[in-house]
Amino acid sequence: MANQFHYIIPLPPPESQDIFATYQATRQFYREVQSRTQLEQHCSWYYTTAECHRQELEQMRSELNILSWFRRARS
Repeated sequence: MANQFHYIIPLPPPESQDIFATYQATRQFYREVQSRTQLEQHCSWYYTTAECHRQELEQMRSELNILSWFRRARS
């Protein structure tokens, strides 16, 4: 009975398996390149944002703190 299905669904030739393996390896490579590129872009954005926040923090530290006057008055 197994021989009957051979006529209905032919087996793929062996060369196509090599082609699919090559395609799969190529696709995995491009996915890896894409994920690394996205990670690099995210890290670049993160470092830029962090540097901006550090500069804002230094600016805030150098500004006059009005709230400290009110806290001292209560003590």
